[in-house]
Formats: sequence, structure tokens, C-alpha cells
Amino acid sequence: MTARLYSNENFPLPVVEALRRLGHDVLTTHDTGKSNAGIPDDEVLRFAAENDRAVLTHNRQDFIRLHRQSSEHAGIIVCTDNPDFPALAAKVHAQLKMVTSLQGQLIRVNRGM
Repeated sequence: MTARLYSNENFPLPVVEALRRLGHDVLTTHDTGKSNAGIPDDEVLRFAAENDRAVLTHNRQDFIRLHRQSSEHAGIIVCTDNPDFPALAAKVHAQLKMVTSLQGQLIRVNRGM
């Protein structure tokens, strides 16, 4: 599937760019003028959901907690830190190819996958 994603401010731009090359529509906090604004995670998730985008983040603990509180969102993809940006993008892409919808889903992408 081609995904509509919203990358959290902690997510590496090279991975975003690689996902864009793979055909995904990735909006960043920088694109929306919200870089370094310290926006609370629940507001990030709300903004993404209002714009029909899944959150793409390294902030695993907080976004897993938010998903457990409510699955009323457009999707959350939590990734472990991986300095091999092309590999991380490929893993995210592979996970996206396995789903038909991100709505309400929590997807975990781990370095060792």
C-alpha cells in the first residue's frame, strides 16, 4: 500500500526521503512549520489523524501508550533507532506492503527484523 505518513520531529530526514522515493506521501513536522516546537505527543497524533496520516516515530514508549489508550487514529508506526537509514526505510516499506489499512493500527519496526 502507498501510505500517508506524518513523521515526528525525531524521525530522520534521510528515511523520510527514501520513503518518498518508494512512493509514500510523507509530511514532516518541518513541512508544517512545527519543528522544534515541543508539541505534545497526543497533539501530534491528533494532527496526524485529522489529516488522515499515520504517525512515523522513534518515540516508541509514548506512542505505544497513546495507542493503548485509544485506537482512534490513522495509524502509528514506531521504529527502533537504526543508523542504517536505507535499511530502516526498506523495513517500514515492507511493513506497509503487508497491510491494507493503517487505521487504528500500531506497527512496530525493529532493527533486528
